[in-house]
Amino acid sequence: MRRSMFVPVLAMAMLPGAWAEAPGGFVLGALSLTPEPWDKQGNFAKLERYAREAASRGAQVIVAPEGYLEGYVGNGKRTPDLAWTRYAAEAAEELGGPLLGRVRTLAAELGVYLMTGFAEKRAGRVFNSAVMFSPAGEVVSHYSKSHTMDDEPFNTKGAEFPVVRTEFGRWGTLICFDRQLPETARILALNGADVIFVPAWGSYGEMNDMMMRVRAYENGVFLAFVHPKRALLVDPGGKVIAQSEGEHDQVVLGRIEPARRGNSLLRFRRPELYRDLATER
Repeated sequence: MRRSMFVPVLAMAMLPGAWAEAPGGFVLGALSLTPEPWDKQGNFAKLERYAREAASRGAQVIVAPEGYLEGYVGNGKRTPDLAWTRYAAEAAEELGGPLLGRVRTLAAELGVYLMTGFAEKRAGRVFNSAVMFSPAGEVVSHYSKSHTMDDEPFNTKGAEFPVVRTEFGRWGTLICFDRQLPETARILALNGADVIFVPAWGSYGEMNDMMMRVRAYENGVFLAFVHPKRALLVDPGGKVIAQSEGEHDQVVLGRIEPARRGNSLLRFRRPELYRDLATER
């Protein structure tokens, strides 16, 4: 994929720990990390190392990419010889599984909200999911990708768009391809989301950066795009708060202030004119 042509507009000029001293809001740490396929233990070790770094630098909410734990092996382009039996047995894990238990423990130890993408085994099927653990080690957000392409042959589509309340505002999650359908971010915004997390894989670059800025602006939300090669944090005005530099593994920090939510576009909507949007064609 082509690298983004955007010039970084905000480097992390503040000293480690300085973010957390500012009043209101919270510090988000986006972990732009490339995992190894099938290496769940090694991927967790990297997640732990970078999550500790992010927390030491003031991050209160930490997000890793789509499919991070198993190395996103559920995609046919990444794993051409993918077989259901191996995928379900070696990659997928139940929400209460042992490796996610270690992620849960890490969140509690660091006292942070911690999200990771993973292949979720549930009711005999596998979902492309993301889970957020709270500083108390509890599941605060759990979302399964609702829009998948043909290159995810074994992933079942999710069917809900939860918005969760925290002391830092109301959060929604989309996963990768979900973001390309404008209705997904809009339904989260209409349901009250202040912040939308987008753990992703796949495409990134200049066009994606523009799309993420538009999604934030048109819905009046903060948005965090977290990809193995790109991290982008955007405010409700579509302006970049922070972004990755280069494509190496890194932590990107940015301050999110949900109280600032808000262009007023949503209040001008006329839903009675949009019924055709919900009609199959």
